[in-house]
Amino acid sequence: MPEQTVLIVDGNPAERERLELTLLRMGLDTLTAPSIADAVTQAARYPPFLCLTELTLPDGDGLALLQQMHQQQPPVPVAFISGSATVNSAVAAMKAGALDVIPKPLELARLRELLQTVLHPKPSKARKSAVSATSDTHQSSIIGNAPIMQQLQVTIRKLARGQVPVYIHGESGSGKERVAHAIHQQGARANAPFIPVNCGAIPENLMESEFFGHKKGSFTGAVTDKQGLFQAAHKGTLFLDEVADLPLIMQVKLLRAIQEGAVKPVGGLEEIPVNVRILSATHKALEDEVLAGRFRQDLYYRLNVIKLDVPPLRERQDDILLLADVFLQRIAERWQTASIVLSPAARAALLTYTFPGNVRELENILERACTLCDDDLIEVKDLRLQAMRFDQPATVTVQPIPPVEEQPQAIEGDLLPDDVWNPEDEDAERDLVLRALDYTRWNRTRAARILGMTFRQLGYRIQKYGLDESEEGL
Repeated sequence: MPEQTVLIVDGNPAERERLELTLLRMGLDTLTAPSIADAVTQAARYPPFLCLTELTLPDGDGLALLQQMHQQQPPVPVAFISGSATVNSAVAAMKAGALDVIPKPLELARLRELLQTVLHPKPSKARKSAVSATSDTHQSSIIGNAPIMQQLQVTIRKLARGQVPVYIHGESGSGKERVAHAIHQQGARANAPFIPVNCGAIPENLMESEFFGHKKGSFTGAVTDKQGLFQAAHKGTLFLDEVADLPLIMQVKLLRAIQEGAVKPVGGLEEIPVNVRILSATHKALEDEVLAGRFRQDLYYRLNVIKLDVPPLRERQDDILLLADVFLQRIAERWQTASIVLSPAARAALLTYTFPGNVRELENILERACTLCDDDLIEVKDLRLQAMRFDQPATVTVQPIPPVEEQPQAIEGDLLPDDVWNPEDEDAERDLVLRALDYTRWNRTRAARILGMTFRQLGYRIQKYGLDESEEGL
């Protein structure tokens, strides 16, 4: 048998014949089998490069066939084309090592992408090695030798082989976008666009235009046609960061776009087909958002086909110094200066810190320390780790915040909302303000809330200490 042979396993003769004709038109040879037993026999005699099977077979579960195909020499990749797949069965199949779970009626474009992934794996291997290199400065690099990170990278490689939506959950600053980019880079869509979008940063009145585009003259200010994010990500990946921040009306429109595989620009009359893989992320618990009525359950099930947890930095303590060395090397290269190193005491101090802001906080700490240190040597004092500890109880007396008109409302998830604002001196005050801004990614309303001051008071201190100038560099 030729090398490019696909084994088709389905208890329905009509379905087998339909898929066989489709593959023959694509120039591939086929074997067919109605059951697990026949499929194993066929694969042993004529090893295929891919097995396409139903989840439900006359003599057993398709997952049992998947296990037997993986035991073949060489192992045979398996993908499911099923009319009976549920969210739970699809998740179970992907966790067991399936390449993809494609629903019936079959989408030819998705089948072609699957075949491309299996037939041409060499570019993906090259990209995989680039992603794992600690010296790689690309956004998608995943750095870490801790066991929990090694397991994460194995999972990323599995998820990259398929096309199902993945929901990435993790604390702020833990690297969710890097994980999403790694999934994109190691998959069949690597040469197509990766479009990240922070759902919480788009004004609500512009969301539909940003996601789906608009036509010239559709509203005031629409002087030209504009391509939306879905169109920009066509044949690639759309990464929806902080997806829990989408308003409910936009969730409805997003759900329809995902279900239909098409978008209608604002002011347009016809829908435009789009082919995108959806990856999403948030630091919130989507399950709780659904229960609270802030997130649609149907959209939740569309996005959360597979959930991937990204560990916080405190759970991968073995990687702290590895990450620190990589960041210092990047800073030295970016600044075109001599290598900056951590003193033994500074390295020990980093290992005792809990990093509530995770990897992003570590990077910001080191960037600031590189600015403050002497003789290219970072000491403990340059790290300023004790200036603000969001993860520990306050040791000062708690007092109510006075009801000032500009006082922002409490934001769920903020830490220490009632801490007293009582720095020892101006240097301590400046550092507290800067760390709060770092921690909130310059969300001034939230930073003011954390610090226990009004928005106006925070603005005064930002101006007083000239912190606006440092915002762009953080």
